[in-house]
Amino acid sequence: MDLKLNGKKALVLGGTRGIGRAIVENLISEGVEVALCARNDDQVQLVVSELLAKGAKVSGAAVDIADAAALRQWVAEAAAQLGGIDILVSNASAMATGNSAEEWQASLSIDILGLVNASEVAMPFLEQAAARNGDAAIISIGSIMSNIAAEPSAYGAIKGALVHCVKGLAKAQAHKHIRANIVSPGTVYFKGGAWDMIEQNMPDFFHSMMAKNPMGRMATAQEIANAAVFLASPLSGFTTGTNMVVDGAFTESPNY
Repeated sequence: MDLKLNGKKALVLGGTRGIGRAIVENLISEGVEVALCARNDDQVQLVVSELLAKGAKVSGAAVDIADAAALRQWVAEAAAQLGGIDILVSNASAMATGNSAEEWQASLSIDILGLVNASEVAMPFLEQAAARNGDAAIISIGSIMSNIAAEPSAYGAIKGALVHCVKGLAKAQAHKHIRANIVSPGTVYFKGGAWDMIEQNMPDFFHSMMAKNPMGRMATAQEIANAAVFLASPLSGFTTGTNMVVDGAFTESPNY
């Protein structure tokens, strides 16, 4: 399916591994020019070199998302290098699942303020793209943990706040044809990811969680990326402010 993305420009925060890497590759396969960032410079350079070798139009930089000034500077520089922004993807997460003050602060700085700072700088470029093409998109990656409060957790609560933040962006920018949506995955397995580490170090817990997946498996990063890139495309031109749950029926509550 042609997602009508060819020639567009995208920024991806947290684009070197897992869901972020899959989103980058999906966008590139659709003819999108991508600028990505992540904290680890070695990973950024490796990913960019691998993609360039395949003929992709891609660039990358090492950026600490929690450093607001550094993130804002990178967004501005990447936009200038790309010649605009049609799509902003905020995938970076502190992955702080505990309840300490440090974990709350990390989650706020990366998961929420990463989106806030990036979208604020990107907004004039998104406005220009929407005025020119009739559509621009912001995509954030959330989690089904935003709707599961089994124990005190910065991760789940902050992801819940992210749903609220994205809905507000969608309402505020709809008249400018800038759409904002969130994709909330269930359990996602990829090599080097959290569930891979849990499988290796906490096999009993891993198998208990696997058993809770009605489809008998966890999602792949590619499956989450497919949903994100579709929402970013003009084919989803009337979809904004939605929280798309991609969990294989893991959660029990209706997604009203």
